[in-house]
Amino acid sequence: QVQLVESGGGLVQAGGSLRLSCAASGLTVSNVGMGWFRQAPGKEREFVAGITWSGTITHYADSVKGRFTISRDNAKNTVYLQMNSLKPEDTAVYYCAAERFRGPVIHTLQNDYYYWGQGTQLTVSS
Repeated sequence: QVQLVESGGGLVQAGGSLRLSCAASGLTVSNVGMGWFRQAPGKEREFVAGITWSGTITHYADSVKGRFTISRDNAKNTVYLQMNSLKPEDTAVYYCAAERFRGPVIHTLQNDYYYWGQGTQLTVSS
């Protein structure tokens, strides 16, 4: 059974930093593409960042490029999202997601991801 468990969310002031973690079980994060999505109140879930199974390619939404970094620790089977220079508009529930297969590109659509975590809340105060 595959489980993705996010942690690290919380309340932070604008300009601050936070790191989200996604601990995986039942799958190996170095074997599949992984992604982070977020959903703000009243908005649709949107792609934030992704990393290929090889770990050699990352991709970010324009809104977070240069501020967020996705990475992973294969030994811990965990994916991270380092978030710097946080803004109030980053407030959302953040979800970790995993694809089912290896692929050469990073997918940005929700339907391309098969496994999802329960989400962790990030609130950025102004």
